[in-house]
Amino acid sequence: MSRKIFNIILSGGSGTRLWPLSREKKPKQFLKMFKGLSLFQHTINRNKNIVDDFLLITNSSQIDHAQKQVKEIKSEIIKQIIEPAGRNTAPAIALAAFSLNADDIMLVTPSDHMIGDLELYNKSVQRAIELADDNYLVTFGIKPMNPNTGFGYIEHEYENVLSFREKPDLKTAKLFLEKGNFSWNSGIFCFKASTFLSELRKYNENMYTTSKKAYESINHKGEIDRDLMLSIPSDSIDYAVLEKSDKIKTVLSKFYWTDLGTFDAIIDYYNKNNSVNDLIKNEKNSYLFSSSKKFFTNKEGLIVVDTEDVLVVLEKNKTKDIKNIYNQIKSEIPELK
Repeated sequence: MSRKIFNIILSGGSGTRLWPLSREKKPKQFLKMFKGLSLFQHTINRNKNIVDDFLLITNSSQIDHAQKQVKEIKSEIIKQIIEPAGRNTAPAIALAAFSLNADDIMLVTPSDHMIGDLELYNKSVQRAIELADDNYLVTFGIKPMNPNTGFGYIEHEYENVLSFREKPDLKTAKLFLEKGNFSWNSGIFCFKASTFLSELRKYNENMYTTSKKAYESINHKGEIDRDLMLSIPSDSIDYAVLEKSDKIKTVLSKFYWTDLGTFDAIIDYYNKNNSVNDLIKNEKNSYLFSSSKKFFTNKEGLIVVDTEDVLVVLEKNKTKDIKNIYNQIKSEIPELK
């Protein structure tokens, strides 16, 4: 049987960084903020001409949103795995790998990132597939535009990975840019199913074994037994496999990429791309996120997020603080999560 290329779409998350716009049951990948489509829908459209098929990994609270949005863009995802509890990226990818043939190629992508320069993106994916066919685990390193402290970094010598670095402080991030051989770690990966499982078994046999047992419990709807899912150790692909393996390559990528992880990042994306959106209103360098209200202010540097049940006011360039507000709300008014 000839090998197929699958886009493994990771669609979990709890929507904390863009709360209250995004919520646990409808996180940011399903918000239709980008030319009338969601990030989830853009992910499918971006990859449908590259891959042979899709495999969706999500949870029971998000599967209905996902299926509805797939239909809206007249697409189809036959393979799906529904996790009853999140165990981070490494187990999710392992479950997907167990469902494929050994030589199938996995293009693993988050569902909540935005990518531009699709010609450059396609070239990077094709190079990653070539390396994956040679039994490498491939990461996508993004050329840094600034000393961002919100991303992990990959130190490399051409396509050879020298090290993975955690999110740095500003001084370290500036040093990375000066050195010139550091890329942002995009969280996009490519490899054969068999290569990933072999490396997982080599470096984390417990995760391999418990993931295999959990996969074997899957029912006709794609649902996994909760107790078996919870028996899997929770860890990221970076910690569980990539930082230990000697089969790592990186594709140095120049396409536009953003994880849109904060309100500041969304505003930056719209300003850079001259995008027009009914949801975002700009007045004196302050911004309102609201689909229905007019916006007037004499104060610069504000970000106001207005939803049906919550109003939040933040300082521009400090929108990461929403996490603290969310954590307070989560314990005091859990129905607003």
